[in-house]
Amino acid sequence: MKSMGAGFAMGAGLNVLSMEEALGSAPSTPQKPYDLAAVMGGEPEVMFDRGIAAMGGMGRFVKAGQKVVVKPNIGWDKAPELAANTNPKLVGQVVKACLAAGAKEVIVFDNTCDNWKKAYATSGIEKAAKDAGATVITGNSERNYKPVSLPKGKVLKATKVHEKILECDVFVNVPILKHHSGAQVTFAMKNLMGIVWERRWWHRNNLQQCIADMVTYRKPELNIVDAYRVMKKNGPRGVSLEDVSLEKAQIISADIVAADAAAARIFGVEPESIGHIKIASEMGLGVMDISKLNVSRIRI
Repeated sequence: MKSMGAGFAMGAGLNVLSMEEALGSAPSTPQKPYDLAAVMGGEPEVMFDRGIAAMGGMGRFVKAGQKVVVKPNIGWDKAPELAANTNPKLVGQVVKACLAAGAKEVIVFDNTCDNWKKAYATSGIEKAAKDAGATVITGNSERNYKPVSLPKGKVLKATKVHEKILECDVFVNVPILKHHSGAQVTFAMKNLMGIVWERRWWHRNNLQQCIADMVTYRKPELNIVDAYRVMKKNGPRGVSLEDVSLEKAQIISADIVAADAAAARIFGVEPESIGHIKIASEMGLGVMDISKLNVSRIRI
């Protein structure tokens, strides 16, 4: 297994691993629902359908009449090919699944880094989400964020969270797997920075601990990590197609720490080498040791 080392600091790319290399080739047990589904080899919609079926179906997470927030990474004014944002096809399929499970409403938003209108359009996510039946709203207006306290946080004790997260019954977290110059990597936990307002404070005050602390406030009911295209270096914005590899992978789990641990392994690094994953595990926020989970390994 390749270690983090100087690779991140220098912006060097890492070797993305196969599912078998990353998660082992032990046969999945027939016990259901699984703790985690790892899918490789298909298009985003197909992988999601197969993975969520293995997890017990979307009805395990979304009930009739519930309000759902689907939170992709829409941070950048970049086309899907640069792998800076969550794949729009996956977002659309997740929205369809929520509505098919009986959701009353599905909201999609992100607190973007680039101009939100451009990011929403260029990423393809706004169109995909709307076509699937979601309501797409801005995440870039401070008036929509409400103060909350995090009594279990060690550094992050209070923040402002988007009102739709406070109001929803189900929170579905749909990040992309990619390199990040500040946080080393960005998977499921890091994607929670898009539901808060004053995230710059995190970067100045122990970013890794703040990412873990945010999980103490509210864990998503479901995490779906998009690794269809993977940005292996020079993240998170998306600079060149040369930084991107087509991996056709996806991780699905209700455990945000487990989802990140599996994503880290696929990215080619040990989970404990990523600060916020190790911290979250030590805080008891989820399972970092994949060997303790019942994993459905699906190759299409």
